[in-house]
Amino acid sequence: MNMKKEKDILSKTWLVALLAFISCALWGSAFSGVKTGYKLFGISADDWAGQLAFGGFRFALAGIMALIFGSIIAKKPLFPSRRSLPKIAVISFFQTILQYFCYYIGLAHTTGVKASVLVGMNVFAAIIISTLILHLEKLTSKKIIGSLVGFSGIILINLNGLINGEAFNFIGDGMILLCTIASGFSSAFMKKLSGDEDPVLLSGWQFFIGGIVLMLIGFAGGGKIGKFTVGSTSVLLYLAFVSAAAYSLWAVLLKHNPVSKVSVFGFLNPVCGVVISAVVLNETEQINASFIAAMLLVCLGIIIVNYSAERAAK
Repeated sequence: MNMKKEKDILSKTWLVALLAFISCALWGSAFSGVKTGYKLFGISADDWAGQLAFGGFRFALAGIMALIFGSIIAKKPLFPSRRSLPKIAVISFFQTILQYFCYYIGLAHTTGVKASVLVGMNVFAAIIISTLILHLEKLTSKKIIGSLVGFSGIILINLNGLINGEAFNFIGDGMILLCTIASGFSSAFMKKLSGDEDPVLLSGWQFFIGGIVLMLIGFAGGGKIGKFTVGSTSVLLYLAFVSAAAYSLWAVLLKHNPVSKVSVFGFLNPVCGVVISAVVLNETEQINASFIAAMLLVCLGIIIVNYSAERAAK
């Protein structure tokens, strides 16, 4: 398949929606998977160093998985060139190192509800960075409106927790916001830097390098990874697969589409997370009228942003 034909296929809205939904469903399953992993490895909710070590191990494994799979598809080893190494370093810094360092520190000092809402702002961050800072596309009113509609769904899902929440604090909420900004830069830079690169190569190597860095930071902070059993190892391998598959798909979509068209599907992450947690963790009380309304708002926001992207492409 030549490059133009591949781009035409991967730019079709129905395929973008399908692949983005698969990515979000995988990421959504990671919420319950991480909770289960912490329990099996004996990592407490406030043990940020242990969480970094665990996350680093997971991402390093994800990098290896992505590179093995990508090498099989490409029928050659995916080794970085001198030209691609700086790109990998930039993406790894924002996507894996900075984003997850801030996330694990912040999550230990804020509520899960507030973290979910703040992380949901990464769609805004990606669109603002790609339009106003890196000038990869135009900022339109429909992109803004669609993002606001989708984000209102995220707020609705977490409304009760927000009403009863605590005041803003930097070490918790501030670090989650920095995580959100890092995620936005990651999406924008993946789009900008993947033009003449294999996105799976970039994805795999950035995960591997970033995972090693996170592990070293976690171990330096006193974090430990223990209690390797069949169950805990299986969960760790599954979480590594989730990262490898979901982000590699996401990277491929970003290569061939506007950042806004892809990033807006990120609003589906908490929706998928709630549904999968309801099934896996038996948290069925979360599936209620408010959740259905929130899901509809998220879908409406996605439609508005993608309609804007379709009009701009014509």
